[in-house]
Amino acid sequence: MRDETKCLHSGYTPENGGPRVMPIVQSTTYVFDSTEHIGDLFNLPNAHMYSRFSNPTVECVEKKIADLEGGVGAMCTSSGQAASLLSILNLCSSGDSFISTSTIYGGTVNLFAVTLKRFGIECIFVDADADEETIEAAFRPNTRAVFGETLANPALAVLDIEKFARIAHKHDVPLIIDNTFATPILCKPIQYGADIVVHSTSKYMDGHALQVGGVIVDSGNFNWANGKFPEFTQPDESYHGIVYTETFGNMAYIIKARMQLMRDFGAYPSANSAFLLNLGLETLPIRMKQYCENGLKVAKFFQSCDQIESVRYSALEGDPYHELAKKYLPNGSCGVVSIVIKGGREAAVKFMDGLKLASNEVHVADIRTCVLHPASATHRQLTDEQLVAAGVNPGLIRFSVGLENVEDILDDIKQSLAKM
Repeated sequence: MRDETKCLHSGYTPENGGPRVMPIVQSTTYVFDSTEHIGDLFNLPNAHMYSRFSNPTVECVEKKIADLEGGVGAMCTSSGQAASLLSILNLCSSGDSFISTSTIYGGTVNLFAVTLKRFGIECIFVDADADEETIEAAFRPNTRAVFGETLANPALAVLDIEKFARIAHKHDVPLIIDNTFATPILCKPIQYGADIVVHSTSKYMDGHALQVGGVIVDSGNFNWANGKFPEFTQPDESYHGIVYTETFGNMAYIIKARMQLMRDFGAYPSANSAFLLNLGLETLPIRMKQYCENGLKVAKFFQSCDQIESVRYSALEGDPYHELAKKYLPNGSCGVVSIVIKGGREAAVKFMDGLKLASNEVHVADIRTCVLHPASATHRQLTDEQLVAAGVNPGLIRFSVGLENVEDILDDIKQSLAKM
């Protein structure tokens, strides 16, 4: 099936006489016919036991997203931040390190640089645009993974996924890609060598600002038995000595994430949240097409304005990432446009406060147009040096173009600029 069909049909098939729409299984518990049956599930989980780590409604959505990304399995989480966290904790322990590009979401920077550091896990940040030799110099004997974003938030830098996959695999570690802004409709990182894909499903996948969520997708392509990951090839004493690579083959990563981490952290979404997410997924291809059309028109308008110092949108000719976008994002660059307004922070705030249609809110990738000043909000905790590394100028505005009539969006921009 093609993506438009997958979004409607993957993950759930009605039984004879069953409901056409994926049902909400609003239950924490499941009943079994014997104590022995339950005991067997704790040896080899092949059915739902408890909704802290699996639920039939959520499972349908997991299967749909895995199918869209081209993976062998997926695990939904209670937030995109939880997905990023668990994707790393599934590989790294105290004393390990991993590499991340510096142009990533500010909350992820804080998670990696501050919180994981307290766990004894070091994140080594690199410039995504550096040459391969420079990036390779960041590797250490204890490096366990490489992390990057397809489209950086809010710098909108396009990652050369194949380059990073090549470097990661040369050092026998997996590449994890945050594909939130692109979604699998615009880019499928696994096709370019990514091993693990994560999303904040709160953004375009949901699309309606209804629920916070995340997901981890396993490509099934990485060789966990290459000698660098003994936790996959040696008995897990916390789960009756199971060996993940032997028992689960190419699904070892995602099964381990569920059996170990989701069991212990319990960062699993509710059935109702998964139901709402599925509604968003059903219209994702149509919405992404319109986001891209509206985003490009708004980006071109900003480019023509004297009051705008610079515009970052990879679908624009002349954008520093335009060539990479033609390769990785041939069908569009989502609906998020980053601009730097002349006059710095004060001018940015004045412009945003003057908007009437666009909402000033801590969100992005919604059906409604919204704006944010990253230096004051999502990246507020970063140092000036980290802001520069993340591609965040004090005057930068993240303008998330919605699905309103684009002329109304442009009229709103014009009236606010006219008041400055």
